[in-house]
Amino acid sequence: MMTTSLPFADPNEVGMSLECLKRIEPMIRGYIDRQLIPGAVAIVARQGKIVHFDVQGFQNVEKQIPMTKETIFRIASMTKPITSVALMMLYEQGRFQLGDPISKWLPAYKDMRVAVFKGRGYDLVPADPPINVMHILTHTAGFATEYNPQNQELYRQATKFRSRKEVIGDFVDRLATVPLNNHPGKMWDYSRATCVVGRLVEVLSGQTLAEYFQERIFGPLGMVDTHFFLPEEKLPRFAVAYTPGEDKKITPTDPDTNESFWLSKPGIYYMGSGGLVSTAADYFRFADMLMKGGKSGKVRILSRKTVELMTMNHIGDLPVWLTGPGHGFGLGFGVTLDRGQTHNMATEGTYTWGGAFCTYWWNDPREKLFGMVLTQVRPYDHLNIRADLQTIATQAIDD
Repeated sequence: MMTTSLPFADPNEVGMSLECLKRIEPMIRGYIDRQLIPGAVAIVARQGKIVHFDVQGFQNVEKQIPMTKETIFRIASMTKPITSVALMMLYEQGRFQLGDPISKWLPAYKDMRVAVFKGRGYDLVPADPPINVMHILTHTAGFATEYNPQNQELYRQATKFRSRKEVIGDFVDRLATVPLNNHPGKMWDYSRATCVVGRLVEVLSGQTLAEYFQERIFGPLGMVDTHFFLPEEKLPRFAVAYTPGEDKKITPTDPDTNESFWLSKPGIYYMGSGGLVSTAADYFRFADMLMKGGKSGKVRILSRKTVELMTMNHIGDLPVWLTGPGHGFGLGFGVTLDRGQTHNMATEGTYTWGGAFCTYWWNDPREKLFGMVLTQVRPYDHLNIRADLQTIATQAIDD
């Protein structure tokens, strides 16, 4: 627990309005009072200094255990930026180029085929071009997904978790047996591609993803509460996950006990696309490192030029269906391209990603503004809390 070591500032010192930031608390309280979320932790920072750190509600509603600044959350797809950073650290060592085919290291992907659907059946044609490293970082590899009904059942059968002895390499090899839905580079389609990114980190580094994260990212950044599987002694800080009922009010769905997958033993399935648990303080350290061009204090994780490369749009004008018009995608991050199309407050160049349990963060490099909200509700498409925080945080700029 290291929240005391975080950098804080009076809002006025960094061009933020305290009165405007006060709008965050009642916004979040409204969601809690309507029983739409159990509680939440929210952080806003500017110029690397935290100006708002708000904690409300409960990490366990049924037991009335309060949410705290040290509560540990399932961050799910907020794992993806960390996994992408891990791979780009190896890029900086000259271990690969973005245009290299992944089959150089993952031979199961050598002769991929694309399913061309015709009625209820399909023909198979060779993938053109082969899947390369950029494709798996940008979700343009063409992988079958749980979202596409055409190839959904085959995808589910090939990729479902088989046993407690599985490692992520087993999943990645099975994913290669499923025909692609699209030729690589032709469509943005959210998938388990970042699991392939994580497996590539393992193959190139000779370490498990958990070992690499700990040695190269978590340890150097002081991310002491970020894990693939939560140590049992930290269980009292673990939040319950909830799901909305027909009336949208929450009911518990994943417990804060050893029965949760996130605490299962032995924990050896290191899912680069969504396996981590973390705290608000830990993830702030990661995001702040990116905001500062890859450096935290005297520790450099990435080159400034690598961060620039990762956070620019790499998919041209391909539509990002998950976030909508005005958005592109970088090497592990969603990127704001046009506020006029997004209809929200994020400045062009803002990069971000969220998680399946309604966790979300963003960095706005132009304004040097960071924001994050963590709660535990899945699904959350009926909630605006993530966009609401971004609106209020951005309108609080006062310089």
